[in-house]
Amino acid sequence: MIDVRHLQKSFGRLKALDDLSVRLEAGRAVSLIGPNGSGKTTFIKCLLGMVVPDGGEICFNGQPVRNGWAYRQHIGYMPQIGRYPDQLKIRQVFDMVKDLRRNTAPHLDEELIDAFGLRPLFDKPMRSLSGGTRQKVSACLAFLFDPALLILDEPTAGLDPVAAERLKAKIQREKQRGKLILLTSHILSDLDELTTDLMYLQDGKLQFFRPVEWLKQRTGEEKLGRAIARLMGGRPMPGSESDPMALNFAFVGTRPLPTPDF
Repeated sequence: MIDVRHLQKSFGRLKALDDLSVRLEAGRAVSLIGPNGSGKTTFIKCLLGMVVPDGGEICFNGQPVRNGWAYRQHIGYMPQIGRYPDQLKIRQVFDMVKDLRRNTAPHLDEELIDAFGLRPLFDKPMRSLSGGTRQKVSACLAFLFDPALLILDEPTAGLDPVAAERLKAKIQREKQRGKLILLTSHILSDLDELTTDLMYLQDGKLQFFRPVEWLKQRTGEEKLGRAIARLMGGRPMPGSESDPMALNFAFVGTRPLPTPDF
C-alpha cells in the first residue's frame, strides 16, 4: 500500500530522516517506535503531506504522492492532541469536516460516535469538553470517512478505560477488514494488543521492521512492552553475538533491508 524509498529530510543541520526505505502493507497494524527525536513525527508528517521530503519518494498504491493531494482522502489521522475552534459545537466540527471532505467516501462510518455516546453532547462547544472527550471527537473524525489507512498518534491517551477498550476493538475490526493501521503509543500494553509489526527508528534511520512474534522470540520476552524496553535499553538479545545475522532485519514483504550499522 505505502512504499517509501530512500526518504531524506533535514532541518538545518539536523537530519530527521536518513535514507529511510520501508513498505507498509494493507491488513497490518504497525507500531512506530523509537526514542525522542528519532524521526517518528517527521515520518508521519511526510506521509500526511505536511512536510515535504528533501529527497526520496513516497508511493501510495503504486502512485507517487509528491505534488499530489488526492491520496489524502484515503487517510484518517488522529493526532495526539486535537485542536479545534473553541466556539464550535461538536456537531459543527463534524459538519465542517464533512463539508471539507464531501464526496470522498461512499459512506460514513459513525460507529464510534455511538460507541462513545457523543450524540447527546453534539450541542456542547468544544471549549467546554474534557481532554478525554476531545480525544473521542478526534477518534471519530479519523474513522469517519472509512479510510484505507489510519494513522493514530497515541490513540488511547486521555481516554477512560471503557472508551479505550472500545477504540481498541474498533482498530482490531478495521485491521481485519484489510486496512493499514500505523500507530504510536507510550502505553505499551496497547501495542501488545494491537500490533502485528514493529518499525523502529533511531536518529532518522530505520533500524528494523519485523513482526511482533519475531521480536518476542529474539528477546525471550512474552510481553511486547518488555521486549521493546529491552530493545530500547540497548541490552543484547539472545543470539545476537553468536548469530551474525541476528540483527539483519527485513521488510514485512519481499524486499530485504541491508544489514543496519548499529
